[in-house]
Amino acid sequence: MSTNPENQDTPLGDVYDGLRLRSTQLETKNQPLSLSERVEKIEATLLLVADVYRFQRLSELLAAGKWREADLETIQVILELSGHTELESITPNDVRQLSCNQLRVIDKLWTTYSQERFGFSAQIQMYQSVGGSLNTTIAQDNSVIERFGEQVGWRINGQWQKCDELDYTLNAPKGCHPSRWWNSPFGSKMTNYFFARLIACAI
Repeated sequence: MSTNPENQDTPLGDVYDGLRLRSTQLETKNQPLSLSERVEKIEATLLLVADVYRFQRLSELLAAGKWREADLETIQVILELSGHTELESITPNDVRQLSCNQLRVIDKLWTTYSQERFGFSAQIQMYQSVGGSLNTTIAQDNSVIERFGEQVGWRINGQWQKCDELDYTLNAPKGCHPSRWWNSPFGSKMTNYFFARLIACAI
């Protein structure tokens, strides 16, 4: 089967078409994209197409605005990437080995369909906005994690919320989703390890 993005009759193909249309619109308005922006969009598209089957269901759910279902599917994608079948089996060491390219694809899908409200990049921005850095992940600074949780709606009145209590609409705080993936039995230790991975990958 052809891997040409223009021939992909899937939501991932729609992402490509949307990026191409947006590029054309910007150029028409005398706002040409820089070379780095063009390269970034092309690379993002190629990453999506290369794994079209692995990410197709996640893409379809996000395109339909089914944020709760997409949240669950994100776990399934990461499980497949890590070679595990249960979230409880993923260790901090597994997180350190997650592919940066694959994480970028997940982030790109969430970002594209949520109008940049959700995704790993939105979450790392919120983390850094409350003082988070690579140093705080190494120090396992849980106070930063708590401030982050308050910003994204995971923590209210000093209490962590259950995933089912979160707002699964675009009215949710920026960075609120994906959320269930973060609910690891390793607790804040895993959260710090995953933030460290996102920072290392420049998500």
